[in-house]
Amino acid sequence: MHPHRLVGLGLIGVFALTGCAGSITPVTVPSATPDRDVQVSTTFGTDGGTALTYDPELVPVGARGAVSAQTGDAGTTVTLAVRGLAPERPYGAHVHTQPCGPTGDVAGPHFQHEVDPVQPSVDPAFANPGNEIWLDITTDAAGAGTATATVPWAFDRDRRAQSVIIHAMPTATGPGEAGTAGARAACISVEF
Repeated sequence: MHPHRLVGLGLIGVFALTGCAGSITPVTVPSATPDRDVQVSTTFGTDGGTALTYDPELVPVGARGAVSAQTGDAGTTVTLAVRGLAPERPYGAHVHTQPCGPTGDVAGPHFQHEVDPVQPSVDPAFANPGNEIWLDITTDAAGAGTATATVPWAFDRDRRAQSVIIHAMPTATGPGEAGTAGARAACISVEF
């Protein structure tokens, strides 16, 4: 017998068994991103590019930033490393929904796994480090700092974060202010 006929007979058998089993159950494909690694290493400037500073006193032109992200079955881990920022001071930092632009507002709100229906989101039930990715840092005497956050979820294929914003203040956590961290001092575009 020819191989093509065997394949055809095999398919007829599958269809016949499916017909005997009743209705066909559709197969769903998960929308979460499969294992994915992203790395960006860049220099802050003011004229476009991957990394922009909006406050050169806090994030000087020429300062460096790097973001790495790993997504897998266990969730997502993001690391932010900076050097050359204002020394010995705290900064808030969060993953945002849009890429960087000429102003910090262009990066949109924080990326939330479960989106708060009320925007801007300041409800601790939504604005928290389990539903968002918070990367607050305190720089050392050289203006360097590193933060890592791990969340138990992955970005959906059709809804991914696109930047990390460095804020002028550490992240607040109380009701009515959760997730706020002052002015947007700088931004790194990242294709999560």
